[in-house]
Amino acid sequence: MSTSRSFDEWKRSAQEKFDRKTKPLGSLGHLEELAARLAAIQQTLSPTVHRKRLNVYAASHGIVAEGVSAYPAEVTAQMVLNFLNGGAAINVLARHGSIELNIVNVGVDRDLTNVAFPNFSNQPIQRGTRNFLREQAMSLGELQRAMNIGREHTQAAKESGVELLGIGEMGIGNTTSAAALFSALLGVSAEESVGRGTGLDDAGVQRKARVVHQAVTWHRATCRSAEEWMQAVGGFEIAAMCGSILEAHRLRLPIVVDGFVATAAAAVAFAIDPSSKQTCFFAHSSAEKAHALVLKRLNVTPILALEMRLGEGTGAALAMHILDAAARLLCEMATFESAGVSESPQT
Repeated sequence: MSTSRSFDEWKRSAQEKFDRKTKPLGSLGHLEELAARLAAIQQTLSPTVHRKRLNVYAASHGIVAEGVSAYPAEVTAQMVLNFLNGGAAINVLARHGSIELNIVNVGVDRDLTNVAFPNFSNQPIQRGTRNFLREQAMSLGELQRAMNIGREHTQAAKESGVELLGIGEMGIGNTTSAAALFSALLGVSAEESVGRGTGLDDAGVQRKARVVHQAVTWHRATCRSAEEWMQAVGGFEIAAMCGSILEAHRLRLPIVVDGFVATAAAAVAFAIDPSSKQTCFFAHSSAEKAHALVLKRLNVTPILALEMRLGEGTGAALAMHILDAAARLLCEMATFESAGVSESPQT
């Protein structure tokens, strides 16, 4: 497999292959672009994504103390156990799509030492980040450890033969961290970036916006880089997903970014290494208020728009079906020549 051709050259070759298929030019729409990008990432005109894995990173957030979530902080740990027992939405979708599901504890505020499941990795950095309205969410060392955990799980996926990786998260309070990152990195105001999250009422949304505005204003005096903003207002699971994206790009492993919170990880990754965008597919435009705006500012196109706002990797699990279908069309569909079908005289 040659590695001398550029990403764009691979994409053009894949599109040329699609143009010879038994269909009008461009008639499969966005599917053609998705397949061409898969081909460019894998550097082959016969891309495959048969083996799929979804890593869900979980962590608690100190900012919950400011009343930014409709759910109590302990729900994070409770949902991790629900994932492991197979009862959450992501479990249903992963089973339906034959997607391997791994749950990674990078900082849940509960001792999970004795929790033993083959698809569970217990790697807590701390029992949650600190309240970033009062201090930095994490130290530099904690940030580096969280990002490295994401890198390690991405490496493990590649080494075990996974062809399509997805990232999701669980963390009560993490939409507040995501909103703060978008405000800091993309210039989205707190009022624009903050949504209802787990179901806040109007007063709760206003309180959450005040928290984000005050925190970003305060940390702006000391934050200059994307990494510094992650350290100041991020979450351990967001940092792990950021590390996953950067490592997936290094390894040429296609990665599906789930929703609002996972997109915050992507925003940081793109600021660190703009070329990492090549490897990312954005699963969906969620119902979280600012997500469509943020996707537009990142200049990326989501695969689905189903008014979802659950997280957990649920959007990524669904988008993986579409990517698999796109790859199969490029690989399995007949050409005009092979099928003996007459081409349009305009082609």
